[in-house]
Amino acid sequence: MKAALLDRLLAAKRAKQPLAMVTDLGTGQQTLVFPDAVHGQAGLEGALLDEVRRRLRLDLSGIVETPDHRIFVHVHNPPLRMVVVGAVHIAQPLVRMAVVAGYDVTVVDPRAAFASEERFPGVALSNDWPDEAMTALAPDARTAVVTLTHDPKLDDPALIVALRSPAFYVGALGSRKTHARRVERLSAEGLTAAEIARIHGPVGLAIDAVTPAEIAVSILGQVTQVLRRRAEDDGP
Repeated sequence: MKAALLDRLLAAKRAKQPLAMVTDLGTGQQTLVFPDAVHGQAGLEGALLDEVRRRLRLDLSGIVETPDHRIFVHVHNPPLRMVVVGAVHIAQPLVRMAVVAGYDVTVVDPRAAFASEERFPGVALSNDWPDEAMTALAPDARTAVVTLTHDPKLDDPALIVALRSPAFYVGALGSRKTHARRVERLSAEGLTAAEIARIHGPVGLAIDAVTPAEIAVSILGQVTQVLRRRAEDDGP
């Protein structure tokens, strides 16, 4: 790899920019493909460039072959993150499943007895107030936020920050009645109808989940659905 290309790659990774390193397996030429730019030698264009960017959105490295090209696409995306607000019983299976699915997970709960190493071993914990924690974590376009406390004093501050961030998913636990009251409160706080409409509430896919583990499955399933459908919808 040329030094200039390596420098650009490392700078992009430090800045947490999504990109793909594309290597032409015939010529050895390499190109960096960003969502909105291309830097390098391989001369990617048209349908081939579209396919590289599709793979970038889907986190899908691998070989791509056409009649004229055989390339290897190595995706270098920032990590997927999940912020779980509320160290409640549902959070425990959700966190374990999310880690297996490839998410860097942070559990936020000012109640230290809930957000403890004993209950969430090996997981990043924050005992800050949810709005402070969310501001520090700075959700980006590869972040999912799930609020689970059922307590407006904890959920609402986190939701206000999340809904004004680029987070690709925002979900909140609660019944339809609970969500209706939540909408009223958030409207009173000055959030727009479009911002509030981003909330998946009640959270999770409608699979008739009952147990904490089943609810966690429904939540992670919905997060995955939103992530992947957004990736396809953002395509050319």
